[in-house]
Amino acid sequence: MGAENYFANDLSDISQMLQELEQIAQIVEQRLEQHETRGRTLTLKVKFSDYHQLTRSKTTLAPISELSTIFEIAKVLFESIELENRSIRLLGISLSNLDNQKQTKVIQLPLFQNGNIIF
Repeated sequence: MGAENYFANDLSDISQMLQELEQIAQIVEQRLEQHETRGRTLTLKVKFSDYHQLTRSKTTLAPISELSTIFEIAKVLFESIELENRSIRLLGISLSNLDNQKQTKVIQLPLFQNGNIIF
């Protein structure tokens, strides 16, 4: 579950990149909430103006779905990338290893009815 944004004009300002990253994190949080799920592996996708693409991932012990955690992890991963004065064309965040928050109720179906096996 994730979101990404392709920019019509390449981003070259780090503060603008982080602002866009936070907006993408908000979309991811909304989608997780909508589907009542959370994830353990966050992947950051960065595509540069020359179309070179990098991904960085981090897996957490506990599932995450909160905006602050999503953005903080994405920001740390982003800061680990050496930009080398390159512009960015696309940013994306996705969560995998999803864990449904709903508790699934287990129902035991009868095997026999009136002495006969039910198919």
